[in-house]
Amino acid sequence: MVNLLALIRNETTKVWKKKRFAVVVLILLILIPIFVYAQMKIAQNSADKFNEDWRSELQSRITDNTNALSSNRIPEEWKQWRKALVQQLQYYLDHDINPQTPNAVTFTRTFMDNAVSLFIPLMVLAIASDLVSSERSTGTIKMLLTRPVRRWRILFSKLATLTLYVSLILVVTVLLCYAISGLVFGYAGWGEPVFVGFHIRGADVDTANVHAITQGVYLLMQSGLIWFSAMVVAIIALMVSVLVRSTAASFVTMMATIIAGTILANMASSWKSAKYLFNVNLELSGYLRGTPPPIEGMSLGFSLAVLGIWAAAALIVSFTVFTKQDILN
Repeated sequence: MVNLLALIRNETTKVWKKKRFAVVVLILLILIPIFVYAQMKIAQNSADKFNEDWRSELQSRITDNTNALSSNRIPEEWKQWRKALVQQLQYYLDHDINPQTPNAVTFTRTFMDNAVSLFIPLMVLAIASDLVSSERSTGTIKMLLTRPVRRWRILFSKLATLTLYVSLILVVTVLLCYAISGLVFGYAGWGEPVFVGFHIRGADVDTANVHAITQGVYLLMQSGLIWFSAMVVAIIALMVSVLVRSTAASFVTMMATIIAGTILANMASSWKSAKYLFNVNLELSGYLRGTPPPIEGMSLGFSLAVLGIWAAAALIVSFTVFTKQDILN
């Protein structure tokens, strides 16, 4: 146990000295204010349009959706969805909340929803893509493996370090989003309702499990799903780093894979087998929002299972190759 803790400490220090995490934080400090400014301009335009009569506009939406419930042309599933929407709009009206006015919590959860499939995985790759391949390129792996330490312990220490930095990336992203956007929009919004539980099957919407939760609870659930998705990317990147000797090749391979997944999610609706690819299943938070999955038949449980299987397979390959491969030559 002592040797393992020392190895983890050593790996953590090596990653820290590379300043990759500092670069990730710097990127966030540059990009988040840009997105906040864009959101502020949108909010200002909406305020100019609805500031005086936003309550009337909200009441009109409630009336329209309520009247639609009596129509025989609307499927029963969509009526249930409209009922949930009316409840949410009525909450805003009763509590004198203009839904067109953003707050720090709303901005943070929206940013995380948009970052889950590409931005966060790319930040994870900055840490994960060369944990092993960089040491093979520089030759330091030979010195590390000549020590009286089992190889699986060395790779496990890298995995533990990777888990730590993935968690830090996610926590820092959420905190910076909330802190920076709060300077402009205010730090309220934790108790506002968000309806979850929508399950879309083709053109039908299952609303049997629809219920309201606060934005704070939603952000916690969302962060957990994004962490799981990011860890799967990190574990697969670790496997590629073990298999590929070149740091550049390792990073480019994973980057191309993540970008391809984003493209496939938008274009592969007719390719049913694509739902078994890990990069098509990364956007787990979409299931919370009730958005249609990229391929029919996918669900939260299905995506979690697919990602879990990919992660388990990647770990098996990584430890098998790392412990048996002749890395010293």
